[in-house]
Amino acid sequence: MAEWLARRVLILAAHPDDETIGLGGSLPRFADPYILHVTDGAPRDGADAAAHGLGVAEYAAARRAELAAALRIAGVDPARADCLGVPDQEAAERLPEVIGAVERAIRAIRPAVVITHPYEGGHPDHDATALAAAVACRRTSVELVEMTSYHAVPEGIAVGRFIPAGTRPVILPLAAAARERKRRMLAAFATQASTLAQFPVSAEEWLRPAPAYDFTQPPHAGRLFYEGFGWRMTGARFRALAGEALAWA
Repeated sequence: MAEWLARRVLILAAHPDDETIGLGGSLPRFADPYILHVTDGAPRDGADAAAHGLGVAEYAAARRAELAAALRIAGVDPARADCLGVPDQEAAERLPEVIGAVERAIRAIRPAVVITHPYEGGHPDHDATALAAAVACRRTSVELVEMTSYHAVPEGIAVGRFIPAGTRPVILPLAAAARERKRRMLAAFATQASTLAQFPVSAEEWLRPAPAYDFTQPPHAGRLFYEGFGWRMTGARFRALAGEALAWA
């Protein structure tokens, strides 16, 4: 754990706010962090943007401004964060493009460690980001670590913990000041308030070495969390796209 904190780290997240959900309380402890988002957080159907009285481009800009505010609370220069600009909910449909972009970013930033999402069926962009990180880190021989996200359980949603996958989590304890700072960071994402209400701030954050996933198989039995929203992406379609991308890779 100490090595991860002391070395240059690239936090590869699907959306603005995912880095805060997973690592907001611990972020100030990293000596040399960079952040790269795969998507701009703005679905192109415009529904999320319209709910806030915004156009899609305005909504993406608002989410970027919220990210900058959250990073400042953590003491991280917003200039250390970049975005690939993939539309929200479309990363799986652009896997070859995303893999290539992530690999180029790793070669440019030269992190010792990449921290990303687990493959858990919480959101198709999370799973696409996990796949892209796995391929890009293999190509660049960079260590790959995971932060927690969310996934489906019989009672609804599980947050802040991993689906067991053969590698043990490393616990990062959060003192009271760190928990309060994380609450302030989460509050900075005003457009995401209803979603982030599902993520209570606990006394710890978890990391673990990334397992060797088979992205052509379901991450768990039963319906995936994102399959409950009626989106065009399903687990079966994701796995087919993953298989095509892995064959190409």
